[in-house]
Amino acid sequence: MRFLLDAEQRAFAASLDAMLTSADTPSAVRAWAGGDRSRGRALWSRLADAGVFALAVPEAYEGVGQLPVELALAFVELGRHAVPGPVVETVAAAALLSELGDLGVPGPAERLLPRLASGGSVATLASAGGFALDADAVAVLLVVEGDSLRLAPGHGPVRASVDPARRLARPEPGGELLAAGPQVTRAARRALGWARLATAAQALGVGLSLLDRTVEYVGQRTQFGVPVGSFQAVKHRLADALTVLEFARPLLFGAALSMAPADVAAAKVTAGEAAYTTARTALQLHGAIGYTAEYDLSLWFTKARALRTAWGTPAECRAEALAGLSGGRPRR
Repeated sequence: MRFLLDAEQRAFAASLDAMLTSADTPSAVRAWAGGDRSRGRALWSRLADAGVFALAVPEAYEGVGQLPVELALAFVELGRHAVPGPVVETVAAAALLSELGDLGVPGPAERLLPRLASGGSVATLASAGGFALDADAVAVLLVVEGDSLRLAPGHGPVRASVDPARRLARPEPGGELLAAGPQVTRAARRALGWARLATAAQALGVGLSLLDRTVEYVGQRTQFGVPVGSFQAVKHRLADALTVLEFARPLLFGAALSMAPADVAAAKVTAGEAAYTTARTALQLHGAIGYTAEYDLSLWFTKARALRTAWGTPAECRAEALAGLSGGRPRR
């Protein structure tokens, strides 16, 4: 299948890229990791004004309609610029609430979705016993427990993940029961697909940024009087990284078109592995400077590691993709 973006979609992606380029996202990421949310929240508001979060919300709840292709485009740019915050989790929460509304449980959707679409509220979503991303930075902390959905009253101690800008905490028990029954299970499964799609797109953007930064670096760094980028071995490593990233791109947009769980799982594992492979190449070609937290490369390197397992490990996503090919169900 050949997938071509139309002029409006390309313009949307270009506008996000221009906006984020001017926003000094590395400073916002470092501030977010240190607990200062002001720059991240300002960035969130600009993304909301651009309609990013409305892409996961139906028009009935003040969104622009659920548009997975446009959402994937947006999240590639969010990954390219290492935007901090629970951006994927807000999309997952919106997808879950939207599905509940479609399944005859409109109350939580009517109450929460308009503010998620407008950027007025930030949400995160967790499963029972699991960690919630950036729980200390959100107004809406949703927890899926079996066939029930609750609004958690708070969270426990916060800790960093492999990515210092991704802060994790366990939701506190109790809170308000929003919905219960098989509709919650179905809605949670739908939300998982949207979360994996957004994560895959974000990972692809991270990988593309790592590649661009590495190409620029090896073109400037010299050894034996010539740029190291002129060495054949370096060219081969960069070509390999470009190949895996470009292989992930059509899988991502194919999954956005179908939203079939197996397609989304395949896109997620492929993009995640491509970003991780590119991160390792970038680290090797940058040498010792790539290991320092002060160097901006680390912001993308750690994010690639975290996104690789977020919303499904590579093994889980491969199992689901293979099950989809065989018409079966993934092994647990």
